[in-house]
Amino acid sequence: MSLKTPSATPDLAAGPHERTASRMSPRALLRVPHGGLVVVLVLVALFTALQADSFTSSQNLLNVLRQISVTAVIAAGLTLLMTAGGMDFSMGSNAAVTVSVGATLLHDGRPTAVTVVVTLLLATLIGLVNGLVVTFTRVAPFVATLASAMLLDGVALLVLDGESITIGQRMWALGNDKVLGIPYLCVVAILVLAVIGLAMRFTTFGRDAFAMGGNEHVARLSGINVSGRKLALYALAGGLAGLAGLMLLSRLGAAAPNTGGLQLQLTAVAAVVIGGTSLAGGHGTVVGTVLGVVLLGVVANALNLLQVNSYYQLVVTGGVLLVAAVINEFQRKSAPGH
Repeated sequence: MSLKTPSATPDLAAGPHERTASRMSPRALLRVPHGGLVVVLVLVALFTALQADSFTSSQNLLNVLRQISVTAVIAAGLTLLMTAGGMDFSMGSNAAVTVSVGATLLHDGRPTAVTVVVTLLLATLIGLVNGLVVTFTRVAPFVATLASAMLLDGVALLVLDGESITIGQRMWALGNDKVLGIPYLCVVAILVLAVIGLAMRFTTFGRDAFAMGGNEHVARLSGINVSGRKLALYALAGGLAGLAGLMLLSRLGAAAPNTGGLQLQLTAVAAVVIGGTSLAGGHGTVVGTVLGVVLLGVVANALNLLQVNSYYQLVVTGGVLLVAAVINEFQRKSAPGH
């Protein structure tokens, strides 16, 4: 009777080159948090840098940072809200109302501080109303906030009466100045993202959001005030939408019809979703949202620099987003526990 020696395990039998190749394989890369998004972002940036020298210029990079900062603030609020199982499709339209009301007040000579306070309170109130509708009428958040978005777009047009309103040099510093070489708008966005990220990770409020998104019924049985948390989340989303509107107003220096609105909202939703936040709730990450926002900003900037026909820009953008979302989903399923 002969004895067979057990074969060596693949990792031990393989040589150092094979083990290195295994670690560098696409499957292994997908296990890296947000690895798929990082790959797509790097590829898009490298391709654009090779095709357009101006892409890496400081002026262009600062312009990209200013453009994505507004989206990042909305996306930050959405990340927390969607993690809790909610949705607000009216944040972009809320920002549009903030832009129109803020521009009107400043144009009429109201103090900047008063304008900021009034518009932020108005935006927070709009978010709170959305929360009341979703919480106490049981209307699906998607339906309620989409209807709210259409209503708010109409309100913004009524406030402007179909005309553009300029604010001169009012709030110019926020939209155009820099500190240590970083635009003020970007500093505001970083602070908002940092606060939301820390809240999600280290506070009871953040943990309750994950619990509600995972199973609202179980969260309620565990003692979480689900209704109160929902109202707070929607009010916070509204306040951040108002902040994004003020940032947009300071960057543009004027309010015009169709500024902000549903297009801004869809961009933020796309960034949050491809960043890994679940539409069903229970899972969300600010880091992924940041990568999603940056990817969208780089793609939009690349299309402009490469002078892609505007008819094709939405096609190209949608294609890149689809690829990024698919890769991100594979990465999520490859993570431990899935």
